[in-house]
Amino acid sequence: MSAEHPTLPPVRLRADAELARDALAAPLLAHAVRLARWAGPDTRVDAGGELVDEQLPEAVELLGLTEDEDGELWAGDAWRLAVDTGLVDVQDGTEGAGDDGGDTAGRAAPGENLALVTGGSPQDVLALWLDGFDAVFGDALAPVIDDLDAIVGEDGEIDIEALDWDPEAEAEFLEGVLGNLYLLTVSDAGPGDGPVPLPALAASMVVPDDMGEPTDDVLEQVSDAMMRLDEQFRLLEPIGLVDYQPVDEALMAEEGEEPAPPVDDEDVTRYGMVRLTPLGLYGIRARMMDAGLDAPAVGDLADKGAGALLDGISGYPEAAAREETAAWLSGRDALGAARELLSAARGTDAGSPLRRLHCQQTLSLVGPEAEPAVREVLDDAELGGLARVWLAERGAADVPAPPESMIFWLAIDTIAAQLDADGDLEELQELIEGLTGRHSGFFEAAWRVEHPATGEVLEAMGRLHRDKTVAKEARKAAFKARSRSGG
Repeated sequence: MSAEHPTLPPVRLRADAELARDALAAPLLAHAVRLARWAGPDTRVDAGGELVDEQLPEAVELLGLTEDEDGELWAGDAWRLAVDTGLVDVQDGTEGAGDDGGDTAGRAAPGENLALVTGGSPQDVLALWLDGFDAVFGDALAPVIDDLDAIVGEDGEIDIEALDWDPEAEAEFLEGVLGNLYLLTVSDAGPGDGPVPLPALAASMVVPDDMGEPTDDVLEQVSDAMMRLDEQFRLLEPIGLVDYQPVDEALMAEEGEEPAPPVDDEDVTRYGMVRLTPLGLYGIRARMMDAGLDAPAVGDLADKGAGALLDGISGYPEAAAREETAAWLSGRDALGAARELLSAARGTDAGSPLRRLHCQQTLSLVGPEAEPAVREVLDDAELGGLARVWLAERGAADVPAPPESMIFWLAIDTIAAQLDADGDLEELQELIEGLTGRHSGFFEAAWRVEHPATGEVLEAMGRLHRDKTVAKEARKAAFKARSRSGG
């Protein structure tokens, strides 16, 4: 009976134009753009495309980082991003070298993508930013080298195996962390726009779900993960992905020593706090979709048909579903929209009860202009019940009384939809007990209902009804329904 629901709750994204402005304001990309505009015939790079040492002071001054002790580091990062995103084009220095052949340094010039910064669409800018995010993500996976001498061989080359570094495992871990942060941000039960403590985020990747009190070994793994994430979030913040409050260095007894887990809620903020920015939500969702995950956004269904809407919101929280349906109705003719919704709500497939429930909820947002469409289905076996509910809620006149068969069919359909929606258990119990309390002989009529979910609904009523005698009647009725249908 259960329909497939989206894996992730829907995210509310800002408009592309707003996100594009955020992207261009991200410090690292903004610096990369400034360096790209500065690049010219006199800008020299080494064989790896990095600015030569003589050029770095000018780049630092251009970026206003002369007072920053890490100014050259930031300038180097911004230059690499400019090269990685096509804002700068690096040319081999052997081409066009002087007659003496001594000038073998590469040259740099503004790249084709620089024109997108001012002349491109918001989507062009966001595509540029996503390329930058990918580049920074790759940088964040790089191993931390504490002792360079220990990994450099006799030939002067770095011994990769000596690093004890698994790039695939590193990528999987960071992807998982960002995925968990995304889920916490978009989930109704999460902190929303609020920050997430770094220890909690690290624990979400390390501590098994079924573990009670973490062992000392697990706590040590959490501490290791925290320190790695502290380094990675420091790199991801300048591209605009996150707002990050780093781990308080005062917690370190000495350089290189890892902090102990926080002892109370009051000091947890000193162990690092992180939140995804609106641009970060956009970026993580884009990566998830590229990986083939279902990561819906509110508004995705606004230009789709009614069937896609009713199926699409099946796993949405109530507020998001209401927002999505309001967006779908906006700009549509009320009468035409009502007819389309009612037509899409028909069916006997597994998802049809939940479709009809969402149809009824969507029609509640439509004004009285929809009444002719609703009256057209009063005699429809599947839609007549919800049509009468809609009309009665608006105090409409001349609403015909439903036949008994329609009353019981609607009851089965409604409970089937609520079961599929995974709603509040207590509310569902109250619905079930209210139905059985209002209709004497409910189960004698219910097991005969020609609805594909009759047997499953009656079984569920037997599990959920708090009166043991009534629950037993429900189970007997479920057996009769299955015997009749041969299921």
